[in-house]
Parts: sequence; C-alpha cells; structure tokens
Amino acid sequence: MKNVFIALFVLTLLIGCKNDPKNEIPTVSESEITENNVSDTVIASENDIDLQKQIDLEIRKKRLVEKEDERDQLQELIISKRFLKDEDLYTIDFKYPYLNENLKESYGNFNEYITKTYLNIEGVEAQILEDKELLCDTLRINKYREKRYVDYKIYNVNEMLVSVLFYKENFYSGTLHPSYTFDCINFDLGRSVFMNYEDFFIEGSEEELRKILNEILVARIESGEVYYDCWGISEEDFFEYKDNFVVDDKKVEYYFDDCVICPSYTGNFSVEIPLEELLPVLRRYNLNPLQL
Repeated sequence: MKNVFIALFVLTLLIGCKNDPKNEIPTVSESEITENNVSDTVIASENDIDLQKQIDLEIRKKRLVEKEDERDQLQELIISKRFLKDEDLYTIDFKYPYLNENLKESYGNFNEYITKTYLNIEGVEAQILEDKELLCDTLRINKYREKRYVDYKIYNVNEMLVSVLFYKENFYSGTLHPSYTFDCINFDLGRSVFMNYEDFFIEGSEEELRKILNEILVARIESGEVYYDCWGISEEDFFEYKDNFVVDDKKVEYYFDDCVICPSYTGNFSVEIPLEELLPVLRRYNLNPLQL
C-alpha cells in the first residue's frame, strides 16, 4: 500500500511539472527563425559594407595627400602661398603656387591666372552664405560648418614645363564626407604660355586616347584592387576633362572629380598612362615636352 501511495505522489508531481507554464519550452515557427536570421544578416552585412566604404574613403584621401611631387626640388622656381580665413560658419584654406618673377618677368602670366582663378575669395564666401540661406533650420546651420580646402601638387618636365594639380576638398552642410574636385594646368616655362590637350596630343585623337585610358581603367577594375564599383569614362565626360591631366618624365595622369569614373568611396581619383602607351597619339614637334 505504501508503494502505491508513493507511485501516485510521483505521478502527480510529473503532471504538475508538465502543466506548469514556466517549464514549457516556447515554440518558434521555422518562418520566424528564417526571417530573424535574414534580418540580422542583412543588418550586419550593411554595417560591414558601410565600414569598408569608410576605410576605403580614408585610404583614397591619404593616397592623394601623401602623393609625392617635386615641390621641394623646385623651391627656387616656386613660391608657396596660403590664404586662410576661419569664420563662425565656414573655413577657407587655400594653398597655391606662384612662379618666381625674379627669374623671369613673364612668369607673371602664371601668377595672374592663379590669382583670378583661385583667389576669388568673395565669390567663394558668397556661395557658402547662399547655401546657408537655403537651410531654414538654424540649429542645422550651426551644426555643420562649411569648409573649402585647396592644395596642390607640382611636377617639372625636362625643365621645360611645370605641371600643377589643384585638388579641392569641400565639406558641405549636412554631408558626412567631403567631395573632391580637380584642376590641372600645364605651363611652358620657355614661352610663358599655358598648354592644353592639342599641345601634347594629335588633334582629333580624343577617342583613341579615351580607349587607351579605359583599357587601363578596366584592367584595374578587373584586378580586384580598390577600383570596385568603378566604370569606364564616357565620351562626353572625357571631352569635358580632356585637359585635366598632369605630366612628368614617365607618364600622363588624368584626374576626375568624384563620381566621374568611381563613386566617392572607392577607386582612385586618377588614371596613370605610361608615355609608351601614348605613342600613337603623341604630337611630334619640338615644343612638346613629352617627346620620347
């Protein structure tokens, strides 16, 4: 009789545990598991992509800023100047070169062009303030300060030419990252004149040169380097940027603004073309400093 009582007592405990909601294992449908996993995976994947883009953007900027030029070697020829204005709503920081007119009076042609083109400070300030007026939220205006930076790289070819790259870093209100634009100028030191596409390349060769440039760019994209998501340059864009190059003794380097050949977060700002590959389009005359 004692054994029967014990058996009944154990059975009662087991039934009680089974019906206790605290001991029940919650059931989750297969669809809920799948949806949650997919959602978490998508969020993690997007965060990884954003982080990689940020890293690549910083690498891209560092590569540009640290790019070697010949500024130190040209100290006698080049006078480095700077304009800095730091206001409550904006910062303007422009670095630019002048040619030493003590060496040659006609270098004033170069300096006058730089002054008119890059030192229109009133125009820059007016544009910044106009952008601010478009923002109706005062807190937003105070939160984001406009910033305009200009710096340069300079190269010398056979003591005949100075080739200057101006790179502009612009921080606009409400944007997370700066945008970059580029201007290139080539100045013949002997004649004190500016040179353009037709002074270096055969007239009408734009399409052939664009093909050479795109072949190099596509090879970079396919190599799996940081040129992912980039694309070849269109005919229209190339004609717009055909004078936007700097040269040295070994290559021509074309520069393009953000989103012309690459998005802002990847790739590079430029495409280097070795002089050997440009032989079919190089103009052959004594005044061309790129003669091999």
